[in-house]
Amino acid sequence: MEILNDTHVWFAISFGIFVLVAFIYGRKAMLGKLDNRIAEIRNEIQTADALNNEAKQLLVQYQIRHEEAVRDAAKIKSEAEKDAEKIRAKAEADFQDSLERREKQLEERLSRMKQSAISEIQQYAADLAAAATAEIIAKKLDKKLNEKLVDRAIANIDENLH
Repeated sequence: MEILNDTHVWFAISFGIFVLVAFIYGRKAMLGKLDNRIAEIRNEIQTADALNNEAKQLLVQYQIRHEEAVRDAAKIKSEAEKDAEKIRAKAEADFQDSLERREKQLEERLSRMKQSAISEIQQYAADLAAAATAEIIAKKLDKKLNEKLVDRAIANIDENLH
């Protein structure tokens, strides 16, 4: 029984009893805490998975919106280019029409000026011819012949007026 007198044996026995008592009474509390911690970790993992899935869905939605925005931008650009081409073609046509109208107006004006010049020259020539004829007649006509012509003109006034 010398074993019972050894302090190391009593120390080992007391340690064993302590572990047995701690195991019996502390097991439920320790397992409860561990279970709670496991539940918290699982909950956090589920929350993280849910957030991850939500983030993936949002990413897909934003990628779809981005693709739609790119398509819309390309469509708007294409329509703007078509509209710009139409506007350019219309402006070019309007410019050509304006140029043709002005050219026609200038031709008409030139024609009127030409006609006016011809009329003025003809009028001047007629006036010049009448003055020359009057001068020639005045030089060649003597007084007797002049009186005869005046008398004949007076007599024919009635016929010439009606």
